[in-house]
Amino acid sequence: MLNTTVNAATHDMEEGKVALVTGVGRAIGLGFAVARELATCGHTVILTGQDLSRTQHLADRLAAEGLSVCAVRLDVTDPATIAECVEFVRTSFGYLDVLVNNAAGGFDIDQSLLTADMARAHVAMDVNFFGPWHTCAAFASLLRQSSHGRIVNISSAAGSLTDGLTSPEIGDLMPGYSLSKSALNALTVKLANAFAGTSVLVNAVCPGETATHPETGDEQNARSPEESAKGVVWAATLGSDGPTGSFFRDGVRLPW
Repeated sequence: MLNTTVNAATHDMEEGKVALVTGVGRAIGLGFAVARELATCGHTVILTGQDLSRTQHLADRLAAEGLSVCAVRLDVTDPATIAECVEFVRTSFGYLDVLVNNAAGGFDIDQSLLTADMARAHVAMDVNFFGPWHTCAAFASLLRQSSHGRIVNISSAAGSLTDGLTSPEIGDLMPGYSLSKSALNALTVKLANAFAGTSVLVNAVCPGETATHPETGDEQNARSPEESAKGVVWAATLGSDGPTGSFFRDGVRLPW
């Protein structure tokens, strides 16, 4: 049985655009900031995450602000929860306008390529690459039901073949994470081809260095999740003549 709770909202949930954001589990996370921004723009937003109690708490906060939201359990590495979430969206709305693949894992800055723990590398690939691939495939029919289908893959410049992977600052560090983001970028191009001829636009977005993990001290140099979310929402709300199969940060194209 699907484990979900739907919050009352200020307008009927079947009116307007419907967006789904994966990996929403922390109030200081990028996913929560993206969900709030999309809901503020008028979308009904489905917040999803591995731990429904945490995601539900965040959805309750947005509902208290008068925003149209609901919470559903979705683990992008668990096919059963993906299928259940698809069924929830199908029966509740019948279509999906925006899919933001935000769930991420395997940030292995402490590893180097030739001595890496392959189990950790597999985690990075499962969450950052296979998870979005499976999720996009599962929601494909619902995205095609929209006249404004948008897929946004949250990527990283660390995976850029002409930037991050050749950066002397990164070198051979962070192998699982950076290579998984390279694979996600490649998936973005393949997805754009798969949806060619439809209204679905698919792009990757690097949010930039974002202060989402204060325990690592990243808040000292990074920008806020709210600031980084704007570039994600830009890609999620592109017009029908917008780009597809490209890589951006803050609306500016990045090299693959």
